[in-house]
Amino acid sequence: MEYQELGERISQLRRQKKISQQMLADHIGISRATLNGLEAGRGGDVGLRKVIRVLNYLGFELAIKQQSAFPTFEELRGD
Repeated sequence: MEYQELGERISQLRRQKKISQQMLADHIGISRATLNGLEAGRGGDVGLRKVIRVLNYLGFELAIKQQSAFPTFEELRGD
């Protein structure tokens, strides 16, 4: 997954849960500008810990898996 794709996915998850950028940023202790940069794929100063905190707040986790030419069942379903 490219960094910009990750940001887009985080934005989608946040909007699905009806959470504003400001609310999420306030709850995890980052600036709204930092979160906006992450969601826009401009995360030059966004470290891995911040990404993990965002995902945890949204109820998701960062996972490492072996690359495959075939999508997983979850990817096909859109989970």
